[in-house]
Amino acid sequence: MKREVLGKCPVCGEELYVTKVSCHKCHTHIEGNFTLCKFCKLTEEQKKFVEIFIKSRGNIKEIEKELGISYPTVRGRLENVIEALGYSPKYTAPTVNKKEVLKKLNDGEITPEEAVKLLQGEE
Repeated sequence: MKREVLGKCPVCGEELYVTKVSCHKCHTHIEGNFTLCKFCKLTEEQKKFVEIFIKSRGNIKEIEKELGISYPTVRGRLENVIEALGYSPKYTAPTVNKKEVLKKLNDGEITPEEAVKLLQGEE
């Protein structure tokens, strides 16, 4: 059974370090203090999301369909992964002024389809 290295301590949640690596073929052992790659530190859910994101070539619609989640949820999960990898977030969920959208719809400034997209946070 193949198991992955833990990225965070299951007791306190701090970052783990690898102190020994071994080759199963020639039995070479190397000891020291090694840090794990950034992706090792992701949770299983984050790793699954990244895999689907890459498989979908970043196509948000495909990700929505495969995971059965909305656009804002996809964006939120992507931001969560970006932060977990150590980068600062750039995306903030837009706030939708429902009254303004309905007024624009009522005044004929936008179509019903555009109003739906705005209310769902897609524009």
